[in-house]
Amino acid sequence: MQLRLMKFEKIEVSAYSGYKLNEHPVSFRFRGNDYSIVKVIDRWYEGTHVSCSPCLNYFKVKAGDGKKYILRYNSLFDVWSIMIYD
Repeated sequence: MQLRLMKFEKIEVSAYSGYKLNEHPVSFRFRGNDYSIVKVIDRWYEGTHVSCSPCLNYFKVKAGDGKKYILRYNSLFDVWSIMIYD
């Protein structure tokens, strides 16, 4: 069995901010293309309350092109990225 590492690439995201900043993504730009998010399928968190360990928010989304993507938000650095499959 071959172990695959998760690779992420930085992207631009427009997000809904309700009771907190960047609550969930609504659209994103990836490699020059714009994608609207039709549905947030799932979301989960990684990280702890320790300040040196950033809280990462993951979103599995379905975009307007019908494909599914995994987006990650790093709240410590206010940076969004997308999972890349090799």
